[in-house]
Formats: sequence, structure tokens, C-alpha cells
Amino acid sequence: MIALTVSLEVYPERLDQFLAAIKENAARTFNDEAGCTYFDVTQDVDHPTHFIFYELYRDQAAVAAHRAAPHFAAWRQAADVCVIKGSQVNTLCHQLFHHAAAAAN
Repeated sequence: MIALTVSLEVYPERLDQFLAAIKENAARTFNDEAGCTYFDVTQDVDHPTHFIFYELYRDQAAVAAHRAAPHFAAWRQAADVCVIKGSQVNTLCHQLFHHAAAAAN
């Protein structure tokens, strides 16, 4: 598994536009891409314009497919106007251990 973490800062006046765009991208990525097994969008408790995404992909090919998807291109257009230039940091990692609570019935 490949973990992708994304940290970024959003212009406060673009927050609503950003949230709509990332909500759509995350949903389309998770629902439409077989190689994406997890997509979490988090918002900093103390700094509401700072976000961290945590995404899991089956392999590098799934990451490449994600970046080639039409909804990713739409996301990049929104990010270009919403994300503070130079604030985005993407990190690709090999997932070594994973712990999660069992889903409630």
C-alpha cells in the first residue's frame, strides 16, 4: 500500500470553494478509482484554513491513475485558486502498519 499525505493552507476567502472541490474530489477518488482504498480529509482544529489529507492506494500505478483522472484535473483547477502558493506538501510513503477500529453494525 502507498500512503499519500497532503498538507496545505487555504485562502480564508476561498474556504467554501475549496471545501466543495475537495469533497467532490475525495468522493470521486474513493468511489470511482478501484486503486484507492481510503481518502480522509481533515481540518486543523486550531487553524481552520490548514488541511491534511490521508489517502491510501494499492500501489504506485493507482497513484498514477488518480493523478490522471478527470476529477483530479478539476480538483487541481480549484486548488490553483484556493490553496496558498507554496503551502502544499505531498508525501508518498509505504504503509507499514495499520490499525483501525472494527466497523459498528
